[in-house]
Amino acid sequence: MSHSFTLAFLFALTLMVALRLWLSGRQIAHVLAHRDAVPAQFANKVGLSEHRKAADYTVTKTRFGRVMLAVEVALLLFYTFGGGLQMLHDFWYAKVQGLAYGVTLIFSVMALSGIIDLPLSLYSQFVIEEKFGFNRMTLKLFITDFIKQTSLGIIIGVPVLLAVLWLMDQMGAYWWFYVWLFWCSFNLLILFIYPTWIAPLFNKFTPLDDAPLRVRIESLLARCGFATSGLFVMDGSKRSSHGNAYFTGFGKTKRIVFFDTLLKRLQPGEVEAVLAHELGHFKHRHVLKRIALLFAMSLAFLAILGQLMQAPWFFNGLGVQVQNTALALILFFLVVPVFTFLLTPLTSQLSRRHEFEADRYAAQQSSATDLANALVKLYEDNAATLTPDPLHSLFYDSHPPAAQRIERLS
Repeated sequence: MSHSFTLAFLFALTLMVALRLWLSGRQIAHVLAHRDAVPAQFANKVGLSEHRKAADYTVTKTRFGRVMLAVEVALLLFYTFGGGLQMLHDFWYAKVQGLAYGVTLIFSVMALSGIIDLPLSLYSQFVIEEKFGFNRMTLKLFITDFIKQTSLGIIIGVPVLLAVLWLMDQMGAYWWFYVWLFWCSFNLLILFIYPTWIAPLFNKFTPLDDAPLRVRIESLLARCGFATSGLFVMDGSKRSSHGNAYFTGFGKTKRIVFFDTLLKRLQPGEVEAVLAHELGHFKHRHVLKRIALLFAMSLAFLAILGQLMQAPWFFNGLGVQVQNTALALILFFLVVPVFTFLLTPLTSQLSRRHEFEADRYAAQQSSATDLANALVKLYEDNAATLTPDPLHSLFYDSHPPAAQRIERLS
């Protein structure tokens, strides 16, 4: 049985890698083929130089994605058939026992992966983003962010892992259901505390002080029946020139956040239209639907893990000769993305449908023309290609191509 599972895993891994490389190849070829001509729909709104910049940025990121894929696969094979996870077990099992062993083992895997990912993150931020004029982050800020993220991961992660491993050990055959209840509660708690406790650790949030724009937005909120704890501007420009807007939090902690870069780029009517789009997600309960889907999938995956934990072939088939809860947890989350990769277009399609619904709502509550103009500016400012490969977009993109969105707004 372990041999059959090994073959199944290798087949799924090969299929995933081949498909990702094929799709990225299509994306690169398609974007380059349309690099020197702005689509007719955008001819009066986007210059050729901006269009070429978006094409080059897309191609560069896609090629870098292939490098990241190679590192990802190499690390996965190292942990499994390369004996890396077995070696980490042998090292820590001789030094610590019980829950401390499990937490230490899991954090050592996360630390090793983080160390390998660090130079890739540095290259992405200070080479690719810098080359295309998006990077505004200093090395000092990058290091500060890294220290904060690591510290936060330890402060939050250790208690969470202790609770999960304890439930796995103590709750019998249906431990997965208790872990699921704990995981859902934890995620809801994070939604509550993130806006006021976590986000300010990384960015400065100031109340929106543009009085005319504030009146305009408050009028929109009243029309949409949206209650918020405040309107804030985030200093996103200290890291990047990319612009965005979002609402965060849950219940009474909901707040609307604008990147300062977005407010500098868009006209008041366009800002209102972008916010109306975000409110469309709220009105159609997209956030609640996504949370429900996430929780349902978590329950299914934990139930599957509950069965796999009792199966020696699951461990042996992935190159691990020892069977325990911590190893099961690590192995499961290492291989799940391989077996679920083919579900990516389904989740992408759902997300795109939500975007169309939010666009339609925004057109009803504000100006469709303003939203279309704002989208063109955002695509331009973020160097998002206007000519993605259709299959690549269908498989990956959480947002519809610009041409499709603007066509529906016309």
